[in-house]
Amino acid sequence: MKKVYSVEEYIETNAHFAEELTILRDLINSTELNEAIKWSAPVYDLNGKNILGLGAFKKHFCIWFFNGVFLKDENNLLINAQEKTKGLRQMRFTSIKDINKNSVLSYVKEAIENQRLGKEIKTTKTTKKDIIIPLELQNELNNNPALFDAFKLLTPSKQREYCEYIDTAKRETTKQTRLEKIKPMIIQGIGLHDKYKNC
Repeated sequence: MKKVYSVEEYIETNAHFAEELTILRDLINSTELNEAIKWSAPVYDLNGKNILGLGAFKKHFCIWFFNGVFLKDENNLLINAQEKTKGLRQMRFTSIKDINKNSVLSYVKEAIENQRLGKEIKTTKTTKKDIIIPLELQNELNNNPALFDAFKLLTPSKQREYCEYIDTAKRETTKQTRLEKIKPMIIQGIGLHDKYKNC
């Protein structure tokens, strides 16, 4: 996935949904949320806490709600797009006709209010069996079918090593550097530490 440095550049990169993304962006920017680029995509936060993000793919575009599990979802607009994610929910669209501005804005405002109330998934110590895929890696897997298939073929321990490798990086730039490093390794079906294990 190409690294982008502004929301405008992100929209240009996804020109097939430029009008749709601009509509969603304008709705979100009508609230008090702060706009930034994280993980090469637009992300909106409140006092440093990530509330939601925009995403564009080949056949759909979406809003990610980081703690969407707490939204009432009275209109049944949310899906759990990542099996292993407890809090993340996605509002998915395939065309401009799918965008109901009032509904979108009400979900965004509810997400903001939930954050104010402290409703968020608390990170707990995971058991050895749990594999929590970091958002940066998950976005890359979503955008790269070959990488996704190769990752699924890895043993759970190798998957866990890669996830922890990305997750333990403190800076966004480091996460992206690590992500670029591991992509060819995943495609080859090798683990992060295999070269040391074979010594």
